Amino acid sequence: MKTLYLDIFSGISGDMFIGAMIDLGVDPRQLEAELAKLPVQGYHLHTRRAQRCQIEGVKFDVHLAREHSHEHEHSHKHGHGQEHGHEHEHPEGRNHADIKALITSSTLSPWVKEKALAVFQRVAVAEGKIHGRPADQVHFHEIGAVDSIVDIVGACAALELLGRPRVLSAAVVEGSGWVRCAHGRFPLPAPATLEILAARQVPVSQDDEPGERVTPTGAALLAEFAESFGPMRNLVPERVGIGVGTREHPTRPNVLRAILGQDSGALVHDWETDSIAVLETNLDDTTPEILGHFIETALTAGALDVFHAPILMKKNRPGVLLTILCPADQAAKFSELIFRQTTAFGLRRSSVDRWKLRREFREVTTPHGVVTLKLGFLDGRAIQVAPEFETCKKIAMARNLPLTEIYRAALAAWTG
Repeated sequence: MKTLYLDIFSGISGDMFIGAMIDLGVDPRQLEAELAKLPVQGYHLHTRRAQRCQIEGVKFDVHLAREHSHEHEHSHKHGHGQEHGHEHEHPEGRNHADIKALITSSTLSPWVKEKALAVFQRVAVAEGKIHGRPADQVHFHEIGAVDSIVDIVGACAALELLGRPRVLSAAVVEGSGWVRCAHGRFPLPAPATLEILAARQVPVSQDDEPGERVTPTGAALLAEFAESFGPMRNLVPERVGIGVGTREHPTRPNVLRAILGQDSGALVHDWETDSIAVLETNLDDTTPEILGHFIETALTAGALDVFHAPILMKKNRPGVLLTILCPADQAAKFSELIFRQTTAFGLRRSSVDRWKLRREFREVTTPHGVVTLKLGFLDGRAIQVAPEFETCKKIAMARNLPLTEIYRAALAAWTG
């Protein structure tokens, strides 16, 4: 599977991300054509080769019509969420509803619209929490600016032009020190950056090097696209792109290194992969009624799967191992559910990679009615065919027939 690994050893911002995508092979003219689908005027894009500490890559900038030059996020004139240090043509700022309407009314592809809206939603929720307002009422003096809209939408469009690869990231490490906010100085990480990463449950560390490295836009891109955070594993590199930032860091080049390649575990086949959280707890003092109710509750709440198995615990006590599989960004939610609705005093959380057959649902006509089949594809062929239980059950009950007969009829109707 095509995989993009973001080596954020020197941080990440919107302009650095787009610069790295261009260095990986995204055509700037195609990117500009995609951004032209937005009903936004008064800017032009500037792409050039540049160096930081003798490491060369692509410097991407958005120049506004009334400015001779615009230095981007890593000029570090911004505070929490203030990614640019100047006023724009909307002194009151655009609110979240304005931005949603802007993107929705554009002719961008459905995928770019969906992802750009999701990135803005993460920023809006973070800003709303900081200022004590609902997300839709938040006004973004900075994120509503033309250059920041171009950064976020451009990042999503660049990923689509790159073929929508799976995205992984190195661990998030922020610098130390202070940033300037609208009402004074605030310690790093900047409030919006920290809220965005916290909402996704992304682990964050700090080192003693002064200066901001992860901007709110960079944090929102990571939170939306990165499946996991950690060292590079089993990646066969094909291309390396360098996105250049504006600042000069004292101990490292201010660049974002992006590695595009193949996951070696998926080189031979076309199965899908993702990363999920696994929550486990050992229980020796619960009842079948509680377990049954908890499984229904967790599945209704959006768990990917819930199950339990008998185990022998300390002091030779029989017990159960309760396990929840859930999206990585919902681990905290389901941990709380375990604590509130079972007798657990603790649990274990781990991250695992999943390999999945691509799935499709198709209908077949049988002598007894229409049945839905779930198909699993590997390398373009359906190698798993399973009748969906609920449709078979409904037909079996309506016609007073054995469920197995409906299953057999559905499989016989499948022509592959």
